[in-house]
Amino acid sequence: MRRFALPTPTRRRLTAAALGVALIGGFSALSAPAATSHGYTDQPISRQKLCANKVVPDCGPIQWEPQSVEGPKGFPAAGPADGRICSANHAEFAQLDDPRGGNWPATQVFGGQAFNFRWQFTAPHATTDFKYYITRNGWDWSKPLTRAALDPQPFMTVSYNGTRPPYTVVHPGTMPSGKTGRHMILAVWTIHDTVNAFYSCSDVQF
Repeated sequence: MRRFALPTPTRRRLTAAALGVALIGGFSALSAPAATSHGYTDQPISRQKLCANKVVPDCGPIQWEPQSVEGPKGFPAAGPADGRICSANHAEFAQLDDPRGGNWPATQVFGGQAFNFRWQFTAPHATTDFKYYITRNGWDWSKPLTRAALDPQPFMTVSYNGTRPPYTVVHPGTMPSGKTGRHMILAVWTIHDTVNAFYSCSDVQF
């Protein structure tokens, strides 16, 4: 079978077209949107940050990515399942749900105390709000966190209306009154333009 060579101008046009497709594909890959929202609380210090600081052993992957506890938003009507709230349903972060016999280090606080609740972000994002929940008196700290263990309403809500917070944000507030003993504060950062939120559990001692 005879092979026919394409005329030189035709070969040049085909080569240029192929190169153009390759370049467009490369630029598309480079410009594809990436995840742009990650963060955690470090005041009161969260379980994921304790793991990242190597204060608590046997934490698994969360020790390398404390900012990644992201799950469905809409808490408490939606969001992570009961018993998996601190890990935001991530099986690889299940260590965050483990009560460890009450041996998670707890921040000492006082009822009615003025307190600066602080978040650290590796990538801030447009935000709906931040909400802070606390466990009921008499909750069972020996079991993973559930909705029934929390007071039904957040004790503090900070609205952002779609604006983007700085890389470190402080929310001046007050520790709830009437609490004694060991409790947990659940901080929920709701993202404005995705279907997700970030969850951060902090153990405190009144």
